Amino acid sequence: MAESLSHVPPVTHIFFCAYLADPDEAAAARINGAMLSNFLEALKKTGRIANLQRIVLTCGLKQYGVHLGRPKNPMREDDPASLFWLEQDDRPPNFYYTQQRILEKAAADSTNSWSWTVTYPQDVVGFARANFMNLMTSLGLYCAVNREIEGSKLIFPGNKNNYLAFNDWTSSRHHANFCLWAVTSDKAKNQRFNVVNGDVQSWQDLWPRLAKLYGCTIPEKMFPSPIQERKAYPGYESSTVKLHERPPVNEVEAQLGLKGEFKADYLYNQIDLTKWAKRPEVVKAWETLRDRYNLDQVAWDNATWTFLNFLLGREYSCVASMSKARKMGFHEYADTWDEFKHTLQELEAAKMLPPVPL
Repeated sequence: MAESLSHVPPVTHIFFCAYLADPDEAAAARINGAMLSNFLEALKKTGRIANLQRIVLTCGLKQYGVHLGRPKNPMREDDPASLFWLEQDDRPPNFYYTQQRILEKAAADSTNSWSWTVTYPQDVVGFARANFMNLMTSLGLYCAVNREIEGSKLIFPGNKNNYLAFNDWTSSRHHANFCLWAVTSDKAKNQRFNVVNGDVQSWQDLWPRLAKLYGCTIPEKMFPSPIQERKAYPGYESSTVKLHERPPVNEVEAQLGLKGEFKADYLYNQIDLTKWAKRPEVVKAWETLRDRYNLDQVAWDNATWTFLNFLLGREYSCVASMSKARKMGFHEYADTWDEFKHTLQELEAAKMLPPVPL
């Protein structure tokens, strides 16, 4: 790292967004912690840290354990420590916690008094090529392929609870604007922030818009089986994954007057997208679109069906408050549907998605 930084002049502001995944949470904490600490050490070795003023570290709402089950909604940066830092004995390690502590210690030990800011975006919407956590490429492919298949039905692959739940999304453009504000704001010094678009959205609103955009129809009865039965949509294969025995909200259930109400949550998809993507008619439809519009095969090969399964298969809401950032002076806002459309257009221009039917 030091060698690779040797040509870079001393910097004043750094945005650290690197991430390497590992299914073992403890290994992920070691890997991503080492990546940040090695980077900071390389800055010192090369003297590139001499003029440093601020580092912005991008994390996410895993800070609140949204990957483990139902959080307390809305999620706030001043939530009880037991919710904001889920480090009870039965909880898996969280690499966000590891990175933040490394960053704080490095700033405290530094001789030139630089500061830090941490951001927590949610379900990021933005252009990315061959990114294994890219929501929009996979979602656009699902819509486009279903438009090509006879009947052009756009069935929500997840479940009815998620379809009716409320959620936040974060536009990558909006997040970038926030980082530019945070990196220069005195009020953002050594602070942590939720960063979401500012509207609260739901698939019950977004899904019909997607169907209309792609010229698809939605079945009148899209969830034929009761959710407690967790059956597949007729003609497809489903998937069900049990999450942590204790969802995050369990940590404050007594304070909420809901002691004993919360059990383990599930990821339930009435259409398992990893299996859907292998269906012969689906592969044929993609190949037809690819050849017709000269699309990039890499987009399909690296589509993130497992990640999309997770986003659509949750059975609970994920809403984050932006009050802290607003009170400190950040007042920008992004309309989630507008960001969906903008990103789909970017992916079309890059030949990763076919054009939206006119």
